[in-house]
Amino acid sequence: MANFPHDVKTQSGLTGIYNEKVTNVERMARPMGSSGGSANVPFVNHQGVRVTTDQGNQYLIHKGDGYGISSQTVVTDAKHMSNQWQSMGSRDVGGNQNVGSYVGTGGANYKLLSDNCIHGAGRMFKK
Repeated sequence: MANFPHDVKTQSGLTGIYNEKVTNVERMARPMGSSGGSANVPFVNHQGVRVTTDQGNQYLIHKGDGYGISSQTVVTDAKHMSNQWQSMGSRDVGGNQNVGSYVGTGGANYKLLSDNCIHGAGRMFKK
């Protein structure tokens, strides 16, 4: 695995997260640029989903240009979310899909106009 400053340091740890069953999905948004990683764009926000698993864990799944290695949709522990993130709605999803399937639904590639964070969040929320 690459040297990213994340909580999970092993492939088996990541596999464990990907295999957790999702029971609730919540669409989230924050102002663009509030993480310090991108320019502040008025009237546009960065979006993702916060999932809750059957183990009680919460993860933020979101995509962006350069966010990951093999996929531009990444999963991080929700404890790292700033207070800039706001809920846009949530729904129970029954625990039939795992975290990895939501990452896959977000999409491996990032395209600014046709497959960005808003598109990915929309697909994941509707899943």
